[in-house]
Formats: sequence, structure tokens, C-alpha cells
Amino acid sequence: MSLSHPVGAPGRARLFALLALVCALGAVVVLVVAGEGGGLTVVVVGAAGTVLAAMGAWWLVAHRGLVRAVGTVLVVAAPVAVLVIYARADLWPTALAALVLWVAAGVCARTALRAARPPAGMRAVAADRPRHPVLIMNPKSGGGKVGRFGLVEKAEALGARVVLLDPEVVTDVAALARRAVAEGADLLGVAGGDGTQARVAEVAAEHGLPFLVISAGTRNHFAMDLGLDREDPARCLDALADGEELRIDLGFVGGRAFVNTASFGVYAEVVQRPEYRDAKADSALSALPDLLLGYAGRALEATTDDTRLEAQQALLISNNPYSSPEPMAVGARRARLDTGVLGVVGIRVNNAAQAADVALRGARATGLHVLTSRRVVVGSDAESIPVAVDGEALTLPVPVTCSVRPGALRVRVPRGRPGAPAGTPPLQWREVLALLLGRPSPR
Repeated sequence: MSLSHPVGAPGRARLFALLALVCALGAVVVLVVAGEGGGLTVVVVGAAGTVLAAMGAWWLVAHRGLVRAVGTVLVVAAPVAVLVIYARADLWPTALAALVLWVAAGVCARTALRAARPPAGMRAVAADRPRHPVLIMNPKSGGGKVGRFGLVEKAEALGARVVLLDPEVVTDVAALARRAVAEGADLLGVAGGDGTQARVAEVAAEHGLPFLVISAGTRNHFAMDLGLDREDPARCLDALADGEELRIDLGFVGGRAFVNTASFGVYAEVVQRPEYRDAKADSALSALPDLLLGYAGRALEATTDDTRLEAQQALLISNNPYSSPEPMAVGARRARLDTGVLGVVGIRVNNAAQAADVALRGARATGLHVLTSRRVVVGSDAESIPVAVDGEALTLPVPVTCSVRPGALRVRVPRGRPGAPAGTPPLQWREVLALLLGRPSPR
């Protein structure tokens, strides 16, 4: 595969490739000229601090009692010790300079790769204004965003019929959506959490109707990956008057649709616990030692299109892969929702050394598998296993099949989307060097 350059891009791409390599070389030079082994000390102490902190984090979550206490101390003390050593040896200027240069090198390298291969975003097409839109709103979602932003009144002013859920009554939102379709709705929308979004999106996909996402949930991961405004959900309503459509994929787990993720293993076991909703941190810390060390829960296996993962502690299946090389990192997102594949992350960490390996090498660690597949079959020696589907706790019979339906969902979005993602290419230094030298990509 060759690097293709749009008009005007080669010079910019080569310039940033040059800057990236200059900054990377500068970081190395700073460490080398530190004198008396100072650069080596910076690297060794920094790596040791990372390893100790990672080991401490493992002991903190996987053990109880004295071992957990030691882990807690390490998580706090390791980075502090690194800073103290740098300060006492007067190495903090060297460490800071090397860090700044290395970060700058990464930023420039990604800019160069983006200039050489501009990311292709999701294609939006023009769409007629809906005549009979029906929006389902949960007044409790997101701490009361529906009322706080006046979503009912604003939606009705734009011609939508609003179905307001009763927070005191358990409601089948999919049944509400089907009833709306039977009564002539030509658009379905949801102001609520991602789990509710998925149930109504499935009905919209079944009937080929456009679907409107209103970012009134707590985290709004789906809205984020669509590029919608998560700070002001009322702006999502602009799509009713002046909108366009995206064709995106829909994930399915055990026959049920999901828009974000289906999680198996440790996380799914934790969210099944009744006390989790009221005290998430405490209940997780209470459950994790038994789950991680194998005293409770079930080991998982997964079969993808090309790979078999065995004895996994956790599996994360996402509707399209995350663009970050660390898919479970805070703030990770999917640049596209129309690639026609599932993202698959498998985790198997059994001790502090493996936890340190993940901390140092990320997606390249032996305990972490990151891949894509059109179909994933999850198995276990149990008859049924817990699954967290877009944050909702379910129990499904084994084996559980996860699949993706390409282009199944028509999503209506505003023409102006402030957070529209611009995919970040994976950082490959050999490609940056190839850019600089004007050679074909090694990939």
C-alpha cells in the first residue's frame, strides 16, 4: 500500500515528518548529553516507576487486606519517588525536556500521517424533513437534562410528538417505538441513555426509519462518536429542521442490538451486582479480587473470523473498532461507525508482572488482544453468562454470538456537528520515515 497525497499535502506531510524525527532525535540527544549516565537514569527510573505503579494497581484491585494496602501505597508512592529522585539528582530539567520533545514528536508524526492520508469520515447525505417525528424522552436521564434544557418544549415547537417516560414505571421503550411506527411516525428519536438509544434504534432499523440521537444521557458515548454536542443536547434537535443522514452499522449480541459495546467477564460480573448502582467503586473493589484471581466468575473463550482467544478475563466487543491503540482508555472513541466490523479487545492479566507489561507496552502486551471481526462467538463452561450491553446488565445463554449489520441504521444528525471525529491514524514511525524520504509505505 502506498501513501497517497492529495494536492498540496505532500509538502505539509513531509515538513511534519521532518519535525517529528527532529523532535524524536532531540529527545534522544537530551538524554545522551545529560552526562554521567543522567539520561540512562531518567529512562530507568521512569520505567521502574511505571512498572511499580502498575504492579501496585494490580495488587490494589486483585487483592484484599495487607496486599491491597501495599498496592495503594505503591500507586501513590511510585510516581512521587520518581519525581523526588529526579529532583535530588537535578535531573528534572532533562526528564521534562525529553518528555516535551517526545510528545511533540508524536503530535507532529500524527499530523504528518493525517496530511498524507486524510481520514475519510462518515458520508452524510441530504434528507427530507420528517413530517411526523416521534421522540421518546426520559426525564431522569443525565440528571434531568430533559427538563433542564427544555427539550420537550423545543421538540414540540419543531413539530415533533414527544412521549415522556414515567420514571416510576418500568417501560418497554421498544414497544413504545413500535406503537409510534404503527401510528405513522416517520422518524424515531431518543433523549436518554445509550441503552435506551439502542432499543429504539433497533426498531428504527427494522422499519427503515431515520433515528435521532439526543445527547441527554450521562456519558453519551454514542452521541460523542456521531460528533454531536454533548454539552447542549438541544442542539441535536436542529436535525429536525436542517439535518442530514448517516448510514451506520448496528451491533447485535444474542439477537439484541447495541450501539456502543457488549462487555463480557469481569466488568459484566460487577455490574450484575445489586449494590453496583448505588456504590460502584465499593462494590467493584469488593468483587474484583475473586473475579480476577479466578475464585468467582467464569473464564471466557472467543472465536473471531481469524483468531481464537482462550481463558480471557474480559472481552469488549464494540460496534466498530476504537481508533485509539488503547481502546479502553478514558476518552477513547470510534472515528467511524460504518466500517462493517466489530472491534474486539480481549484481556488476560493474572499477576502483577503482566499488569506491568500492559502498562509499558499497551496494545502490544501479551495480555491484551486488539483486533477486528465481523462475527464473534463467546463461549464458557457455564450455561449462561452475564453481559453488559451499552451499560445494561443482562444474562444470556451460551454460546453468545455477536455480529454487525453494515449500514443498518439511518441516523439523522444536524448539519453542524461540533465534535465530528477526524480519525487518528496509528502511529508507525517507519511510515513517518518513508514520508520524509518520499518512499512507498512499508505497510
